[in-house]
Amino acid sequence: MINVYREGIILEPTKLKFENQAVLNPAVVQHGNTLHLFYRAVREGNYSTIGYCQLNGPLEVVERVKNPVLVPEFGYEKQGIEDPRVVFLDGTYYMFYTAYDGKNALAAYATSIDLETWEKKGIITPLISYDEAEDIFRSSKLKERYFFFESYYKDIVGKDVLLWEKDVFIFPRKFNNKFALIHRILPDIQIVYFEDFKQLTLDFWKKYLENLSNYVVLESTYGYESRNIGGGAPVIEMEEGWLMIFHAVEDTNNGKIYHASAALLDKDDPGKVIGHLKKPLFSPTEDYERTGDVSNVVFPSGLAVFGEKLYIYYGAADKRIAVVSVYLNELIQELLATSLELKPEIEFLADQVFKAALKEEISIAQLKQLLNQDEALLLMAVGWLAQRNKIFVRYDRDEIKISTEE
Repeated sequence: MINVYREGIILEPTKLKFENQAVLNPAVVQHGNTLHLFYRAVREGNYSTIGYCQLNGPLEVVERVKNPVLVPEFGYEKQGIEDPRVVFLDGTYYMFYTAYDGKNALAAYATSIDLETWEKKGIITPLISYDEAEDIFRSSKLKERYFFFESYYKDIVGKDVLLWEKDVFIFPRKFNNKFALIHRILPDIQIVYFEDFKQLTLDFWKKYLENLSNYVVLESTYGYESRNIGGGAPVIEMEEGWLMIFHAVEDTNNGKIYHASAALLDKDDPGKVIGHLKKPLFSPTEDYERTGDVSNVVFPSGLAVFGEKLYIYYGAADKRIAVVSVYLNELIQELLATSLELKPEIEFLADQVFKAALKEEISIAQLKQLLNQDEALLLMAVGWLAQRNKIFVRYDRDEIKISTEE
């Protein structure tokens, strides 16, 4: 069971012109006890810029800048710079954001070495119409839901509307000297690998889209994900894999509901899913999450770790910024328990793990040596046992230890 602690609202709109309508969906950069929040600031008329504030610890706002730190400069972002995510890699901060011109939503990015001066690098997702994308999609083995969204945007926005690309960020390390970028073509979450951002040309994307089904990381699978899912906060590296907190949209007769959820990706092959929550991590239940510019929305976009707790920063009802916290070990164990619980070999291995832990507390490293098993499988077996309350799990100096007694 995952206990979710509502920490409450930390930022509301102000009377300042650039953020007098809403503040939401912050990027979070953690430097020890200091958090840098870059958030979407909306002025009347739904025009967005990026605001900034600084926190001492997970909840105390100690500085809030009175002017936006990033504003629209180009035609492709004339109505807004939205939903930033910031990732640090190889000495550079990368800020990914949605560039909105009033009709098209595309992914763009900027870079910085000090979090103060940002250099815009331009659009990185394909400048291709949904109409043309549909023809390319047909060569890939995609589910019908992809074509529903293609039809929806052509009918609602216009036949020439460009392929919507949102929820973009990179992993904080490279794989085989390549960037790994998470993005979202409705209704799923995909991944793309490349050596240099200059590679992301229209020709590159067309070839990629021809085989899009091969690059789907996470599918909208469960009822709470019935409309679509999308990347949330940039991933963080855990011993067990990459932790991804994402958003999921549920279609109901009373309108859409935005939930927050979690998945665990393989550490060396992030296109491989280890665990995926079958129920939301948290959903809009509080008044400040249910009522706002868009009702029934929790939209996670930034993470920080303090001690044993993970703090999740999110937009609440597209109006304000709020925080929840969870214990990391509870979340990871729940994710591991969802992974291969139906496979007989996991149950067999779990029995061996249980017998080993009966004698005395034992670590994962010791289990690897004793049972000669892959660590990923061992972690799944441990998660399977923990979910059924057969063992107790604790962290000791970043090492996982298990026992049959508390």
